[in-house]
Amino acid sequence: TIRNAVNFPSIPQDQIPTLKPYIELAEGLGSFAAQVFDTGISEVTLEYRGEAADLKVEPVTIAALKGMLTPVLEETVNFVNAPFIAKERGIEVKETKSADSGDYHSMLTITLKGKKKTMSFAGTLYGRRDPRIIMVDGFSVEIIPEGTILVLSNNDKPGVIGGLGTLLAGYGINIAWMHFGRESAGGLAISVVAVDTPVTNEQMEELKKLPNILSAIQVHI
Repeated sequence: TIRNAVNFPSIPQDQIPTLKPYIELAEGLGSFAAQVFDTGISEVTLEYRGEAADLKVEPVTIAALKGMLTPVLEETVNFVNAPFIAKERGIEVKETKSADSGDYHSMLTITLKGKKKTMSFAGTLYGRRDPRIIMVDGFSVEIIPEGTILVLSNNDKPGVIGGLGTLLAGYGINIAWMHFGRESAGGLAISVVAVDTPVTNEQMEELKKLPNILSAIQVHI
């Protein structure tokens, strides 16, 4: 579908196997980032590091924009119109490249800027083909960008996970996987929980009332 899209940057046949996982990563990371950011975006910076810096990045950037815009717009967003919609909405798009990617062979970081806040999200490829989100606003995580995911900001206190698990079990909602990141023991933490079925608005409100939960958002990828 990508290869046949009119106006989509042409990708040489021999580069498709290499670019395809990055396009999938960018779209999933962009979707996750925009939903967690949850406010108007004025500027997007995509930082390509390590092996990713050597890519033909234009189609990867477009995939990120498509991922970002799709959850927040009622109109159809695709690989052709995503850059134009971003421009129409006054979103400035920047790209940077760096050979240094730290502990990873390759990394894509998306930084979203709005009127009152800025957040960064980073992803990589495991085995050079499986997308993972590895950083959310400074917290180290390991997130598979697919399905329904609950993203919670909470105090790092005993009982948070138990309370969440009990609440979801009471609603008959099964947890697929969980991952946690924290600043320091007893400080701020992030809890990321993948569920097999979406949580209703009423259930989300009950979840937010749990002790030590500071905020909660549901992401659909």
